[in-house]
Amino acid sequence: EKFEIPVIFRPAIRVCHAKQNVTLGKITAITRPAKFDRNPERWAATPKYRLILHRELNRKLELIRNEFEKQTDKNYATLGKKRTRLGIIACGVSFAIVRDILSDCNLTDKVNVLKITTPYPLPIKLTGRFISQCRQVLVIEETEDVIESQARQAASLQKSADAQKILGRYNNTVPREGELLPEVIYEIIRKALKKSGLTPALPKTDNKLAILVGDLKLPVRRPTLCPGCPHRASFYGIKKALPNAIYSSDIGCYTLGINLGAVDTCLDMGGGITLANGFYQAFKHNNQDMPIVGTIGDSTFYHAGIPALVNAVYTGARFVLVILDNSITAMTGMQPTPDLGSLADGTKGQRVPLLELVRGCGVPPEGIKECDPYDVNSFIQLVKEAYNYTQSPNGGMAVVIAKHPCPLYYRETHRKNRVEVMIRKELCNGCRHCIKAFECPALVYDEETRKADINRTFCTECGVCVYVCKQKAIETIKRSAD
Repeated sequence: EKFEIPVIFRPAIRVCHAKQNVTLGKITAITRPAKFDRNPERWAATPKYRLILHRELNRKLELIRNEFEKQTDKNYATLGKKRTRLGIIACGVSFAIVRDILSDCNLTDKVNVLKITTPYPLPIKLTGRFISQCRQVLVIEETEDVIESQARQAASLQKSADAQKILGRYNNTVPREGELLPEVIYEIIRKALKKSGLTPALPKTDNKLAILVGDLKLPVRRPTLCPGCPHRASFYGIKKALPNAIYSSDIGCYTLGINLGAVDTCLDMGGGITLANGFYQAFKHNNQDMPIVGTIGDSTFYHAGIPALVNAVYTGARFVLVILDNSITAMTGMQPTPDLGSLADGTKGQRVPLLELVRGCGVPPEGIKECDPYDVNSFIQLVKEAYNYTQSPNGGMAVVIAKHPCPLYYRETHRKNRVEVMIRKELCNGCRHCIKAFECPALVYDEETRKADINRTFCTECGVCVYVCKQKAIETIKRSAD
């Protein structure tokens, strides 16, 4: 707020995938009256004022840099001004890993480490002085070379520093891709120590843990949709209805439809529709008829699918769009969608019905279908009808809303509609079609009987697998409503 500039918080993947108890101090509530200071030269700048604003931004960055130079509690060298053969510049979780490795190998007093908390704009003077203190400087940061590129600039500005002594991504000392795991950083430091002539050098990693894990012969468990997920039923139905189609999809839980062979592309939010439109226009240009099915979640559709669908209708595209409506934003924390009429804090909001929104995008009523994907046969038929509509002379864009609540969130609703199933071993031929084509975690293969089996711990009793078995070996025992 002091400099009236946005601040970007830059966490690494380890931080994003971790959790820890945090002791909070006193939280001070800041209340201010809402006001708007009219300043069109800043908030609605024409080219003339953009030049002035750019100049002002550069001035602010230098002021911020000078501020960072003074923040010695955030940016500091662990050994102060001590000269060492090897110095390491690191930030965030990479700094913590570096410190652990040096501590484990009794090298904390031999390798100076510059901790950077404010990578942009980098405190140039502090960094330049640090580089001049070390014969070799290793830069370790996630993921792009934000610090390294500025450190090279700092070295060029410092007479006693040399950018050639900096080791990092520029000279392939640090990998340009992938996560900087502890074992990766260990190898980087080991090679840097050897290059700088510092002893004792670290021994090569013996990969004992990797060997131990390998000896366990654990099965490969790729990420998959939850047991009972309605998206699994939708993807299975889409594949059965249009097995030779191009399947463009989107960002969400349902990206895991790739395991079912029902996702060919996943680019960005809204890409399930925009790519489908592009595919249609390309094949149309070649006078080819190609079945195309785009899939997008209900939350993603509200967020980024509306302009894409409007454009598809506007440009005369003809493909089937399946909106996977599980009535919640399941992937990122179970936030409500605009279709529910409630806000994230539980207060009431103005409902924006999904069906009416699709109509508002220009899709005519005859081009819109809605079905519960748990009713697999009806859903397959509906997808076929939707495709036929795209092919008819008076047809156009077709939208199928696959509507079924997420069982993970709407547990009580799901519990009331449970369908208990069993596998008749005398009918099962062990073909594994149910396991491979449906990929429900509750369907497993029994090596002893060489038959399919149900893991009751995982089974949510959705009953959809009854439709999957070609041998009719999966049968319904009872329904909750019975």
